[in-house]
Amino acid sequence: MLQKKSLTVQIVLGVVVLIAAFGAVYVFVTMHKGINLFDKGFVTTSKTGQIVINPQFDAADAFSEGLAAVRIGDDKTGKWGFIDETGKYVVNPQFDFAYSFAEGLARVRTGDSVSGKWGYIDKTGKYVVNPQFDAADVFVGGLAAVRIGDDKTGK
Repeated sequence: MLQKKSLTVQIVLGVVVLIAAFGAVYVFVTMHKGINLFDKGFVTTSKTGQIVINPQFDAADAFSEGLAAVRIGDDKTGKWGFIDETGKYVVNPQFDFAYSFAEGLARVRTGDSVSGKWGYIDKTGKYVVNPQFDAADVFVGGLAAVRIGDDKTGK
């Protein structure tokens, strides 16, 4: 886990610029309720630059519907879970990949990117649709595109 040694927050024309001791510069604008989350241990910050969640995740997605997908560990063996806007786990890390919530459901994968299966969970982490798809898209208007089989032959 990365340790934050120093962090400079600047607001330039309404855009927050974080310059961290990790040797990288990130520019972002606020997204959901003034909160953003970044890969590799970067912080979650409010619109004013106040640190809301300390660096502790190896990867993260944006907040959606009050939750953010976060990963602990590397991109091959790490596990994804979901946190609330205070940084508390709502769904413990247990998935091999996860996307943000839409229409109350999140796409999650068990297994690797080649042979793993996709399903959908609710905000408590309970499967609403068990992992069974080779690809799954986000729900829009109550429907989601899914695929069974490979993307060329469908077998």
